[in-house]
Amino acid sequence: MFYLILAILCSSSIALIFKYTEGNNMNRYAVTTMNYFTAFIVCFIMLIINKLEILSLSGNFYNEFVQVVLNGSGSFSKYGSLIWAILIGVFAGAFFFLSFIYYQKSVKKNGASLSGTFGKLGILIPMCMSIILWNEYPTSLQWVGIALSIISIIIVNLSFDKNNLNGVNLTLILLFFFGGMAEFSNKIFQKYSLIEYKDVFLFFVFFISFLISLYSTLRSKNKVISKDLFIGFLVGIPNLFSSFFLILALNTVKTSVAFPLYSAASIILISLGSFVIFKEKLRKKDITAMIITIIALMIINV
Repeated sequence: MFYLILAILCSSSIALIFKYTEGNNMNRYAVTTMNYFTAFIVCFIMLIINKLEILSLSGNFYNEFVQVVLNGSGSFSKYGSLIWAILIGVFAGAFFFLSFIYYQKSVKKNGASLSGTFGKLGILIPMCMSIILWNEYPTSLQWVGIALSIISIIIVNLSFDKNNLNGVNLTLILLFFFGGMAEFSNKIFQKYSLIEYKDVFLFFVFFISFLISLYSTLRSKNKVISKDLFIGFLVGIPNLFSSFFLILALNTVKTSVAFPLYSAASIILISLGSFVIFKEKLRKKDITAMIITIIALMIINV
C-alpha cells in the first residue's frame, strides 16, 4: 500500500502542475514533449546506475511466451522480461499519448466534466481484465470499497447538465478505451515480467510517447518558450514515478483494488491541492466524494 500512496501523490502532482499551466497560455504540446523527454532520460540514467543485464542476454522468446502467457506458467526469464518490456512499452507509449490526445479532443467537444468521468472510468478495463484473465477477485468487503471508489469518481466529475449528457459519442468511448489500456499496460508488464526490468519498460513507454509528441509539436507550429520546457521538466519526474510506483504497488495489491483507489484518491488530492494552492472553492459534490473515498479506503484496508 505504501507504493500505491506514492503513485497517488505523483499522479496528483502532475494534474496540479498542468492546472497551473492552464492559466498561463502555455504550449501544451511543448510541455508534454519535454515531459516525455525528461521521463525517458531519467529512465535511461536509472538503467545505467542499476547496471541492468541487457546486452549479454539470449534465449527463445517465442517458447517463453507460449509457456508464460498462453499456458500461464511462471514468469519470463531475464531475456524474456527484456523483450516483453520492449514490446509492451512500445504499445503502451502509443496508448499513453492517444489517451492524452483524446482527452483534449473530448474536453473541447463534450466539456471537462464528462471527459474527466470517462477518463477516470477507464480503470474499469484493467479491473475487469484482471478478474477475467487472472481471477484476481476482491473480497466481499473490498467490492463495497471498490463500488464506493467508482461512485466518488462519478460524483466529483460528472455534470448532470442535460447538454453535457447528450455529448456521449465516439470521442468519449475512445478516451475511455485508450486511457484504460494505458493503465492496463502497466499491469500486463508487471504480471509476466521480472520487476527489475520495469526501467526498460518505462523507458520505451516514454520514448515512444516522446517521439509521437515531438511530431505533434512540430506539426502544430506554435511558439515554444523556455517556460514551456521548464514546466515539462517538472511534470516529467512525477509522470515517470507515478507509473514506477504503480507497477511496484501491483506486486502486492490486487488490480481490482489498486486502480479504483489510485484514481479516486488522486482526484481527492487534486481537489484539496486546488483548494489550498489555487484557492478554488470546494463544491458540495467534491466534499461528498472525499468522504466516500475515505470510507472506501478504510473498508478496502480492513
